[in-house]
Amino acid sequence: MTQKKIAGLDYLRALAITLVFLYHYRSFAHPAWIDDLFSFGWTGVDLFFVLSGYLIANHVFSDIEKGNFSPGLFALKRALRILPAYWVVLSLYFAVPAIREWEGLPPLWKFLTFTQNFGLDLRTNRTFSHAWSLCVEEQFYLLLPLTALLFSRFKSVKPAIALLTALFMAGFAARLASWIFLIIPTIGTQDFGATWAQRMYYPTYNRLDGILAGVSIAGLFHVAPNATNLLLKRVNILVIAGLALLTGAYFLCLEQLSFYASIFGYPVIALGFGALTLAAISPYSLVNKHRSGFISKIAALSYAIYLVHKATNHITQEQLAAFGIPADSNLMFLLCAGSAVTGALALHYVVEKPFLKIKEGLVRRYSEQPKLAVEEVYIQK
Repeated sequence: MTQKKIAGLDYLRALAITLVFLYHYRSFAHPAWIDDLFSFGWTGVDLFFVLSGYLIANHVFSDIEKGNFSPGLFALKRALRILPAYWVVLSLYFAVPAIREWEGLPPLWKFLTFTQNFGLDLRTNRTFSHAWSLCVEEQFYLLLPLTALLFSRFKSVKPAIALLTALFMAGFAARLASWIFLIIPTIGTQDFGATWAQRMYYPTYNRLDGILAGVSIAGLFHVAPNATNLLLKRVNILVIAGLALLTGAYFLCLEQLSFYASIFGYPVIALGFGALTLAAISPYSLVNKHRSGFISKIAALSYAIYLVHKATNHITQEQLAAFGIPADSNLMFLLCAGSAVTGALALHYVVEKPFLKIKEGLVRRYSEQPKLAVEEVYIQK
């Protein structure tokens, strides 16, 4: 499937960042309705995982099929997309303590090496904690290109399917082992919540379900295009299945720190969002016939909003308190949402867009060059 702009994916990106923003806003003074409606908002990051897994894997698989895949170029494109905005926000966190939403900040080397999600203790290092999801993605994408290149040399897709299945099952095993050996000893103690987050929620080996679901969707288009196209025609079934799975996940995860939520919640959520992603990709989907400029802009800003929203929430509430605006009011919420979008716009136009232009230039330059024999890879279907 060609990698073109798909309106349905913009709707899902906008949904993901909205869920994340509203869920994290609960950490600040907030209106009661946000607790009532968005306690399940933490799943927004799982939706980002599914979308990212699909988009990145689709690029990799497409380039391999065309015979112009370069691991080095892939790494450079990822760096130009992720690092400039991330480094700017990270620099502000370390250089301007006033923007920190809480006191504790993990050491710089953990952010620079994308290992912050291992051993992350919210009791002491809560500031910029949401960068943990970037760590999960970057760690996984270190392995994806080389793994895809390796499996492209096989005449059968069975080894790749076996690997994906093994990784899904390994996630169950990792979470079960984490629960038995790391979580159970803390149940009933004051350390339980922080230990659960540190040992169950943040580590990469426990949170690959969403990314693997996205990679699997991308793989379907390349190994079984005819069957996938038939599936895409069943848009209503995909939407119903996705919503049913997410509804089941909601009830399964009512107690987010419970055994069943910890072991089975993430894969059910990944499957639910995976079904919605397939529906969003489908050319038969209604959302792909009704593009929204506003939704597209929010989707384009989603990464920048993700990076800045906690800092802008903190600054906005702190500064506007002097004007007598109640911190838990709807007005303060709207002002915080506006400040997050404003901060994201600045980051997007000053930092992201210039580097995206550099990235596009590199891609064009590389695509115009003759392909090197050493990089020629053929997939036999």
